[in-house]
Amino acid sequence: MKILYTLCLSLTIWILATTYGNSQENPETTNSEIQDLHSVKEKIIQEEKEALKKAVENIESRLQAQAITETEAEALKKAAAEKHALNIENRFAIASNQSELIKRNGADSTSGYGTRIILGIGQVDIDNDFIFGIKVQNKNKDKKRKYDRRTTTGFVFAFGLNNAITEGKSLDDSDFKIGGSRFAELGWSWKTRVFKNSNWLRIKYGVSFQFNGLKPIDNQFYVDTGEQTELQVHPLELKKSKFRMDNLVAPIHFEFGPSKKTEGENYFRYSTKKQFVFGLGGYAGVNLGARQKLKYRADGERQKQKIKADYNTNNFIYGLSAYVGWGGTSLYAKYDLNPIFKNNAVDQRNVSLGLRLDFD
Repeated sequence: MKILYTLCLSLTIWILATTYGNSQENPETTNSEIQDLHSVKEKIIQEEKEALKKAVENIESRLQAQAITETEAEALKKAAAEKHALNIENRFAIASNQSELIKRNGADSTSGYGTRIILGIGQVDIDNDFIFGIKVQNKNKDKKRKYDRRTTTGFVFAFGLNNAITEGKSLDDSDFKIGGSRFAELGWSWKTRVFKNSNWLRIKYGVSFQFNGLKPIDNQFYVDTGEQTELQVHPLELKKSKFRMDNLVAPIHFEFGPSKKTEGENYFRYSTKKQFVFGLGGYAGVNLGARQKLKYRADGERQKQKIKADYNTNNFIYGLSAYVGWGGTSLYAKYDLNPIFKNNAVDQRNVSLGLRLDFD
C-alpha cells in the first residue's frame, strides 16, 4: 500500500510537471537552450520526487508509532503531494525566467545559493534564531533539514547586584554597597533534551566568564597583609573603592518546564519561547585574576590607582545557581561555596542576584 501510494503521487507530479514543461517551451528557443532547460527541469523533478518520498516515509513512521491516525496520515500524504507538485510548478517558472535573464544579460543574477552574512535583530528561521549580532549563513541547496535537533546552542548574558556574605553577619550588616556592587556574566551554552519523546527536562551546560564586583563602605579598601586579605580604612577620602574578581566557569543546570512542539513535513522542534522555565544547578571553574580600583585626592590632585594582584583569592571557584522565568528571560541567583580569600580568619562568600537572558 505504501509503495503504491508513493508511485501514484509521484506519477501525478510527473504528469503535472511534464504538462507544465511543454507549455513553457518557446518554439524559437535554440536546441542547446532547450536541452539546458530540460536538464534543469529533470533535476527539479528528481529532487521533488526524493523529497516527497522522504515525506511519505516519515508519515508512515509516525503512523506505525501510533503518533497519528490512518485518516491523518492520508491527509498528510495528500498535502505533501500537493505541496511538491506546486514546488515543481514554481521552480519551473523560476528556471524559465532565469534562462531568459541569462540570455539577455549573460549572467545569472538570481541565484539564491552561496554564503550570506546577516547583521541585525530578529528571527532567521525556525532552527536558527538570533536576537542581535552577526550570523554567517551558508545556503546550500543540498543541505537537508535535520528531523530532530535534540541539542541547541545559544548566548547567555546575565547582570545584576552582587555582594558578599561574611561569616557571622547578615546582608543587612554587609561591608559592601548594595546598589554599587554588581556582577555580569557572558557565556555560551548547550541545551540537550533528556528524553526522546518529551521536552519537560533539559540539561543546560556551557562555559561562562563571571565578573564579580564589590564596593566597600565606610572609606574601606582591601589590603593584602601577606597572610590574609582584610578591609582597612584608607587614610584619604576615597571617591571610589572597587574590588573585582574575574572567573572562568563551566555551569550546568537541570532545566524544567513545558514547551511547544512544532511539527513539519519532515522535521519537528520543541520550543520554550513564551513558556515557564526553571533551572537548578551549579558551576565550577578557575579564578582568572583580581584587581582593585581606587580614586581619591592627594595634595589637591586627582589620583587613580588600578592594582592587579593575587590578594590571596581562591584559585578554584565552585557554587550553586538557579533561575526561574518566562522564555529566555529569568530571575537569576548564584552563590559561591568557596570563600573569596584563602586563610582569612572570617570567610566571605560571593552572592549575586539579577536578570538572565538566554538566546537559544
